[in-house]
Amino acid sequence: TLARQFPVPRDNYFDLEDPLDLARLEAPRQTLGKLKGLVVIDEIQLKPELFPLLRVLSDRGGIPARFLILGSASPDLSRQSSESLAGRIAYHELEPFRLDEVGDGEFERLWIQGGFPRSFVAEAEDSAEWRRQFLRTFLERDLPQLGVRIPSVTLRRFWTMLAHYHGRTWNSSQFASSFGVADTTVRRYLDLLTSAMVVRQLPPWFENVGKRQVKSPKVFVADSGLLHTLLDLETLDQIESHPQLGPSWEGFVVAQITSHLGARNDQTYFWATHAGAELALLLMLQDRRLGFEIKRTVTPKITRSLRAAIDTLGLDRAFVVHAGRDSFPLADGVEAIAASRLLTDLDRR
Repeated sequence: TLARQFPVPRDNYFDLEDPLDLARLEAPRQTLGKLKGLVVIDEIQLKPELFPLLRVLSDRGGIPARFLILGSASPDLSRQSSESLAGRIAYHELEPFRLDEVGDGEFERLWIQGGFPRSFVAEAEDSAEWRRQFLRTFLERDLPQLGVRIPSVTLRRFWTMLAHYHGRTWNSSQFASSFGVADTTVRRYLDLLTSAMVVRQLPPWFENVGKRQVKSPKVFVADSGLLHTLLDLETLDQIESHPQLGPSWEGFVVAQITSHLGARNDQTYFWATHAGAELALLLMLQDRRLGFEIKRTVTPKITRSLRAAIDTLGLDRAFVVHAGRDSFPLADGVEAIAASRLLTDLDRR
């Protein structure tokens, strides 16, 4: 959709799901070599053998053409592109809509329906149906196109179980026992869905602080709308009466904060000890340590867990994101932020 906003001549646009465009690329060197300006190749994962040719074409003197290649993510695709186009390629990951794009006023709708454009803009019933069909298409068509040979029924069952595990620290042995397979198998499934950008792993932060710290990642279904569909939840009432209410809300808020503050993956962590202290989100930004406790409560306070994080990690600032209406200071360097004003209040601080 975004690529089609560029003034690209029809001859410079290739949709590899279109048989006519595939036919045009039967002699790819001849076809692509004569094009100038911006050339768009959509669904590149369907023809990965193009990568070596793109390297040759990008090395031509004068750079007569630049290539915008679009497609789903997969380990094999990422490896082929990095090997063939090292030093010649830049990556842009397009996430679902975030609050930055729709505004604080759409917080609840974005949380319930998720950020996939067609899901977000649709009425509630149509949105739920779109997500159900997306899950089926993703598992039955998209993943097999990426070379995944795991049965769609198996991955659907794994993904559904993962939705009930959403927001918890990953334990391969426990999950494998519940799923009835080996530890290495569930780890492979987890990494596969993470590579496809539908699952997020939040790494732990640990350092020598004299405490036994958690060293396994937290796992989240990346889009809150898909999470609710996997849990068979459609309305706010259903979500609020479900055991996964807190983890769903926490995962959504974590995604909004990290996106808004522009935190890279290597700047984003959670922190926990085996004694029970935990910090939902730890950001390392410009030599500053920012800590976030995320609670679906209307009466935020400084918990013992947050105090432990402040003292142990030496946080520069700490925030308690809550479901109430107002933002206000809790102590020196600690502030309560209302989720409904999340972006506005983060910008002010």
